[in-house]
Amino acid sequence: MMHFFHIPTMGTCFTADSPIRVAPLGISSVISLVDDILLEQLRKYYSGEYQMSYEPIPLNAEDGRAKRITAYLNLVQTIVSRNFKEIQELPLGNDNRKDLYFRLLPDDHPLKKSYLDFLAAPESSPERKHWEAELSAQMKPGSIDVNIMVKLDRVPLDASGNKMDDLYSDARAALRGYALSDLDHSAIVFSAGINQNLYQYASQFPDFYRDENGVIKKKIIVKISDYRSAMTQGKFLARKGLEVSEFRIESALNCGGHVFPTKGQLLPQILAEVCENRESLLYSFKPAVRKYYENVIGDVSRLEKECGTRITVQGGIGTADEIARLKDVYQADGVGIGSPFLLVPEATLLDNTTRTALVNATSEELYLSFASPLGAPFNNLYTSGSERARRQALAENHPGTACPKGFLRNNTEFTPYPVCTASAFYQKKKAEALRNAGLSDEELEKELAIVYEKSCICDQLGNAALIACGIKAEADAPQAICPGPGAAYFNREYSLTEMVDHFYGRGKSLASENRPHFFAEEIRIYTEWFAKAVARYDGDPDYGKWLEEAGVNLLNALEFCLDIARGKRFGNENLESITEAVQTGKPRIEYAAKVLAAKISSNRI
Repeated sequence: MMHFFHIPTMGTCFTADSPIRVAPLGISSVISLVDDILLEQLRKYYSGEYQMSYEPIPLNAEDGRAKRITAYLNLVQTIVSRNFKEIQELPLGNDNRKDLYFRLLPDDHPLKKSYLDFLAAPESSPERKHWEAELSAQMKPGSIDVNIMVKLDRVPLDASGNKMDDLYSDARAALRGYALSDLDHSAIVFSAGINQNLYQYASQFPDFYRDENGVIKKKIIVKISDYRSAMTQGKFLARKGLEVSEFRIESALNCGGHVFPTKGQLLPQILAEVCENRESLLYSFKPAVRKYYENVIGDVSRLEKECGTRITVQGGIGTADEIARLKDVYQADGVGIGSPFLLVPEATLLDNTTRTALVNATSEELYLSFASPLGAPFNNLYTSGSERARRQALAENHPGTACPKGFLRNNTEFTPYPVCTASAFYQKKKAEALRNAGLSDEELEKELAIVYEKSCICDQLGNAALIACGIKAEADAPQAICPGPGAAYFNREYSLTEMVDHFYGRGKSLASENRPHFFAEEIRIYTEWFAKAVARYDGDPDYGKWLEEAGVNLLNALEFCLDIARGKRFGNENLESITEAVQTGKPRIEYAAKVLAAKISSNRI
């Protein structure tokens, strides 16, 4: 890896072309594979931009989803390779993009030190040309990685309305599209849970295994919420001979997009547990992998080369000092930096209106919503085009939207086939059912608000890209965006150099002076989440028990965080904000826990 950070997937479109933008400069990024229709539109656009041939893959094409994904990834690979080669062949020392490549590197990277030695040498030095050749030979592009939300695994219907074979499910088709692509030295990120059928399916593709030279062409990264989930997924994959090249620990709530709350465990506790058990996490899967290579592949010599497993962290990280803590205390091998790069036009794909709204967003406007039809909490921007359109439609008594893509169709309450809860059809049916349910005016208003909060995110999350590329008109394309709450503390557009320098601690910090520590921000978000979860609690006994345990765990986690606030400070870390978050959050959590206990007790009577 050339850099200590990567740019994780954001939404369906915001990093869809990030490898084209940053991989030639050595920076790795991740493309979402949720929306193959969007990727097809971008393939057509970039084929035109780079004067390459384009053959459309229609919606009704056999195995079309997989083929569209393969075709887009192959195009990205071709463009990145071309652009990287152009940079690599530039003369060094002329303040061009090749110099930018080396200037962006972390200061402790060996190539950065060699580059500075090169610049310091006299131009007449005979060694200078030799150094330039060596530096050029050691340049590498950033990795073109992809992400699958493994539980988004809808089985589509055929032209006759019948379910297709499981082979064509959304997740399997996406995996197949990636596995059959030309990407090399790349990785797939499995996120948002466990899908054993998908992991089993991955074992059918040789690119996920070591070749005769012990090299894995397409690596597997598993996004985890805790140590237990790492062990569970790692063991299952290992039984299929599949190695995890990286465990990517993400804050459950202090991140962008969908969030999946833990049972009250906070990121510092999870990091400490993973760090304490690092050796077992890295080596406990090897016997199962070896057994598979013995019995199935028949060549254990491929395992002689030590590939290693990285442990990285992402979710709300905002300063170089916080990165220093992750490296020193928790032995992180790298970090993911997401939302701040939404404000870097050189790195991500947004239209001007959406980026401006994000620049001006306050912490109150970046909120945890229930807008997603998936059912999981979803980070949202109150001033986004999508939210404005939803509120306007509701004011005009036309709630809901069309459902053009259907990736989140999962409700069969009123139909024998799944529909989306953000659709106008569902919301009309649900509203009618609620109005006939004999609810009080207050109860009805509350239930209708829950229904009408849903947004068409699987389509509207792609609109920012389509507007930016001139494919759609802004008036016809409400833009959804799902930044993490930390975006509120960055308040303008930035150059790529500015943002990279910020996270490497070079120069003045770009973050607002009042920005809380990312551990403190997580405490605040969990406090808000727990209070809202208790307020929305509907009497389900199993969920009630789960929430009770989460409340107890949260209070214990606050004490753990206080110990951090009293300990060693890295640089200018805002440790005081951790103490403040605990002092503010503790009484709110205690009060919500009492309310929950009363609700559960009343349900038992």
